[in-house]
Amino acid sequence: MELLLKYFPTLTPTQVAQYTQAVSLYEEWNARINVISRKDMEHFVLHHLLHSLGIAKIHPFSVGLKVLDVGTGGGFPGIPLAILYPEVSFHLVDSIGKKIKVVQQVATALGLTNVTYQQARVETLEGQYDYIVSRAVTQMADFYKLTKHLLKPVTNKGDKRGILYLKGGDLTEELAAFPSATVYNLSEVFEEDFFETKKVVYL
Repeated sequence: MELLLKYFPTLTPTQVAQYTQAVSLYEEWNARINVISRKDMEHFVLHHLLHSLGIAKIHPFSVGLKVLDVGTGGGFPGIPLAILYPEVSFHLVDSIGKKIKVVQQVATALGLTNVTYQQARVETLEGQYDYIVSRAVTQMADFYKLTKHLLKPVTNKGDKRGILYLKGGDLTEELAAFPSATVYNLSEVFEEDFFETKKVVYL
């Protein structure tokens, strides 16, 4: 867990234990259900835990918020963020049942009482959330169209709401229709080569 502590030195012993257990749980489940490419499991902490936590470095969450993770797969970025923010509610959604089964088992084993999960297509979802997070599910225009109705309306000037989207590569063309979008380079937060082209888009 040295890599996580390098960037998140205030992690509690409980959180360190949960992240450590998460590695074992995903190794175990990945052997049964291919949630993450087998080769990628060697870099699980870097490519999945730390990458997910890039959102926290860019835009920390405050107590009591509701966050929706769309297309969570096996639980990313939702599970790593839920460990970091035990007082924030996370709802993890994916259309594939076996992936949600992994999310259920991992969240239960880690004792994450702030995590709920659902097998569903995003267009069928109801409810309102402060933030929507995701990891490169689709093009930004399509994602925004599918999820915008799930964001709580901004009622006070100081309210912060929005989509936090983990993406990679050149996003100039993709974000042309979103002049209000802010792109954060994770290479400015994390020094590992893996993050050279990785970004968080805030919309």
